[in-house]
Amino acid sequence: MRLPPLNALRAFEVAARCLSFSKAADELSVTPAAISHQIKALEEWLGVALFKRLNRAVMLTDEGQTYVLGVREGLVAINTATDKLVKRDSSGALTVSTLPSFAVRWLLPRLSRFREEYPDIDVRLSATDFLTDFNRDDVDLVIRYGSGDYPGMRTVKLLTEDSLFPVCSPELVNGEYPLRTPNDLMHHILLHDDLRIDWETWLAAAGVKGIDSKKGPSFNDSSMVLTAAMAGHGVALGRSTLAADDLAAGRLVKPFDVELKAGNAYFVVCPEETADRPKIVTFRNWLLKEAASDPGRFMSSPKEDPQKS
Repeated sequence: MRLPPLNALRAFEVAARCLSFSKAADELSVTPAAISHQIKALEEWLGVALFKRLNRAVMLTDEGQTYVLGVREGLVAINTATDKLVKRDSSGALTVSTLPSFAVRWLLPRLSRFREEYPDIDVRLSATDFLTDFNRDDVDLVIRYGSGDYPGMRTVKLLTEDSLFPVCSPELVNGEYPLRTPNDLMHHILLHDDLRIDWETWLAAAGVKGIDSKKGPSFNDSSMVLTAAMAGHGVALGRSTLAADDLAAGRLVKPFDVELKAGNAYFVVCPEETADRPKIVTFRNWLLKEAASDPGRFMSSPKEDPQKS
């Protein structure tokens, strides 16, 4: 392809439309001398005069009148193609992969706010425990729980997991066997997350002995553990991030003050080469805004129900 400089073509098209170098300069926010220089360079490149220079005006030559039609058509085509590309990267489908527990407990309850704010972006949520291979999987970004060590990726911390602590339903805490001290757990069923959470460690930190920390039903997903606790099936160890909304809404309560510090966090992760695409930036910024406004409200140890005393 033999293509002249794009800036010269733009200057020529505007000057031909305005029939004035000064008006073209105003439209393109440059000086008339710059327009004159661009057109002169284009004429030299083509070996053809495009304008007739008069005392106080310019006119297109026959060659200029013919050439401007093709130039204008080409610039419109470039503009259309560019708009389509920009809109594709700023709207349409956005595939997000995350853990099922995080999807159910944190992300899904908030997604309606994203849809209201950005109706042109359709979030496709993939809830899975499997790691994403960006070279193989049709995924734009992931939200993962871990240490944040993801080589070759743009990694942004979303939420810090502060602690682990027992949670249960409000009915259970003041039920037949009230939960007043950690030792009261001997009368209750322990619910287990068999992938991440260890009751044995918490019971030792609370100074509790004589309870079989391995006994009780187990679940391979943290969200199911919390659902079982809300249904009154026993006492679960809840992660602060996942339990926050249920605690704030009163669906769960925190019977004791003893907590285990958690060492990991949630991160937004995507390849460096796609990290600055508009719709990815939009969703990542929205996630960070939601995380910053997260209530983080945990109910304190419940006071004894006077009717139960």
